[in-house]
Amino acid sequence: MEFLAEYGIFLLKALTIVVSIILVIAGIAAVSGKQKPNHDGHITVNKVNDDLEEYKEVLEDSLFDKDELKELEKARVKEDKEKAKAEKIKAKADKKAGKEVEVEVEPIKKRVFVLDFDGDIKASAADFMREEITAILTMARKEDEVVVRLESGGGMVHSYGLAASQLQRIKDKGIPLTVCIDKVAASGGYMMACIADKIVSAPFAIVGSIGVVAQLPNFSRLLKKHDVDFEMFTAGKYKRTVTMFGHNSAKAKEKFSEDLEETHVLFKNHVSHFRPELNIEEVATGDTWYGQDALANKLVDQLGTSDDYLVAACNDADVFEVSFEFKKSLQEKLGLAVQMGIEKAATRFLTTLNAQSHFKG
Repeated sequence: MEFLAEYGIFLLKALTIVVSIILVIAGIAAVSGKQKPNHDGHITVNKVNDDLEEYKEVLEDSLFDKDELKELEKARVKEDKEKAKAEKIKAKADKKAGKEVEVEVEPIKKRVFVLDFDGDIKASAADFMREEITAILTMARKEDEVVVRLESGGGMVHSYGLAASQLQRIKDKGIPLTVCIDKVAASGGYMMACIADKIVSAPFAIVGSIGVVAQLPNFSRLLKKHDVDFEMFTAGKYKRTVTMFGHNSAKAKEKFSEDLEETHVLFKNHVSHFRPELNIEEVATGDTWYGQDALANKLVDQLGTSDDYLVAACNDADVFEVSFEFKKSLQEKLGLAVQMGIEKAATRFLTTLNAQSHFKG
C-alpha cells in the first residue's frame, strides 16, 4: 500500500510538470500566432468527372468477369469506329455533291466550379470561401458556372452579410451562380442562398427563417441577491441599451427592439432585391419550410439534391471541386491552442442551439 501511495504521488507530480510545460508551450504558441498571423494556405482542385469514371470502372470490375469486360471494351471501340466512319462518308458525299465541307469547331466546354459552405453561427467558413472565390474568378468565364453546396442555420448578421457579399462577387462578374441546399439554409443561410440565380433544394431541406432574433440572460437580480453592484459607464445615448448584468429599463428594451426591427427590414429588402417574385410579407415571418413547400412559396427554384445536380452537370461539363486549406499553425499541430479550443467548442454549442430552433417536428 505504501508503495502504491508513493507511486501515486509520483504520478501526480509528473502530471503537474507535464501540464505546466503544455500550458507554457500553448501560451508561447498562442502569442506567436497573434504576433504573426498565419495567412499561408493553398487551393486544392478535384475533378468530379474523374471520380465518377473511377466509380464506374470499379463497379464494372466487380460486376463483370474478364470476358464480359473485353466485350464491353470491344463494343465501345466499335461504336467509336462506326461514328468516325459515318462522319467520313458524309464528308465524301458532300464533297462529291460540290458542297463546301464544313469544318466543325469543337465548342468550348463548360466548366462548373463547386464550393462547400458549412456555416456555423459566426459564418467562419467565409474565411475559406473568400479565397476559393478569388481563385475561381481568375479563371472563370461567363459560360461557366459556380455551384455552392450550402448548409447553414444562420448566425451573426454582420458575419453572414460578409459571406453573402462574397457570393455577390461571382454575380458581379456575370458568372451563373447556383446554390444547392441538402439539409438547411435558414436565416443567414438563406441570406446567402437568395443571391443565387438558381436555388436547388432537397425535398426535406429546411429553408427560410427570414427574421431576426436576439436573446441574452440577465443576472441583475442574482447580483443584487448577493449584494454585488454592477456599474457601467458610457458616452453616447445609445452606446449600450440592454445589458446582461444591470437593470434593463423599458426604454432600453424598446430601443433594442427597434434595432432588431430595422435589421429585419434590411433583411427583407435584401431578399426582395434578389427574388422579386416573392411575396415578402408572407414569407418574412421567421417561419421555415421544407423544400417542397419552399418551392411552392418561390423560395427555391427546383427540387433535387446536390448529387443529382452535379452528376447531371458532368454529362456536358467539366466539374471541379475547389477548396482552400490553411497551413496549420504550431498550436494547431500540437493541439495546444486552449483558447482556440474553447472558442470552437462554444461556437459549436451555439451553432447547435441555433440549428435546433429551425427543426420542424
